[in-house]
Amino acid sequence: MTSFYSKPPIKPFYHPQEDTSLQEQTVYTISKEGVERLAPYLPPKRSEFLRERQDSRKVEDEIAGYSHATQSLPHVTLTYAQSLDSQISLRPGQRTTLSGVETKAMTQFLRAHHDAILIGAGTANADNPKLNTSFSYDGENIVGLAEQPRPLILDPGRSWSEEKCQKMFGLAKAGVGRAPWWIICEDETKQDEERIKKIKEFGGGIIKAGRYGKRENGVEWEKILKAMWDTGIRSVMIEGGATVINDLLRARNQHLVTSVIVTIAPTYLGSGGVVVAPPRSMQDENEATLSGVTWIPFGQDVVMAGRLAPKS
Repeated sequence: MTSFYSKPPIKPFYHPQEDTSLQEQTVYTISKEGVERLAPYLPPKRSEFLRERQDSRKVEDEIAGYSHATQSLPHVTLTYAQSLDSQISLRPGQRTTLSGVETKAMTQFLRAHHDAILIGAGTANADNPKLNTSFSYDGENIVGLAEQPRPLILDPGRSWSEEKCQKMFGLAKAGVGRAPWWIICEDETKQDEERIKKIKEFGGGIIKAGRYGKRENGVEWEKILKAMWDTGIRSVMIEGGATVINDLLRARNQHLVTSVIVTIAPTYLGSGGVVVAPPRSMQDENEATLSGVTWIPFGQDVVMAGRLAPKS
């Protein structure tokens, strides 16, 4: 039986380079109380971790505790930071810092407890993100490669530019982070081959799933999530941007989301920003409602965690 997991620690798939800038990362940790209050919304605790360079065959492994396991779907945590006026950015394509130090630490904790992190191509191009975790259990040592999440770039329109994600590839090359996987729709183009080759040279991979037509119609999330499961991913943390978040919050996709964790910063961005507001399916009804909600203060911010009650 082929396994997608390995017991920690695992060796880096690239030897660390002499680049101290990549290794000088802020170390984050959170309180025991924070861990306990977030626990009900997290995927089951992992005893084994994703390997790199695996094939894409589906296998049977430990799936007990995963709410979507019988459907071959990973635990999906939708998480983002917003202002008091429900905005996540001052304008499209502009990186806007909202989280305080304490909620940044919480985000690093969440990343350490998921197999993968997914963002859209637009966010990847704008932010040059690392998509790793700097979380530490002891307050001194950042978790090893085994517990680093796999970056996933959702790019159905093939607009992602790898050149704008040098931090992510740098961490992978240094052996302190995982290389990204590129998620595209099933329609192939000749231009894909060279890009796929480059991504695989860094230890990354590709997922082809679903069809993609008009941007406003979104993507086929269930097919994408099942394709993730087939590569060994049992939990994914979806961080944005707004197009991705709003698409997942559509009525037809809400049943795929296991938990929602939102950081609310004590600030108003003002009109003209990027808003989280899913398309309304019924004009006279709320589009999404959460249940099992808890509110957790982290410094000046407050974090809301809950579960979506899918629309019938």
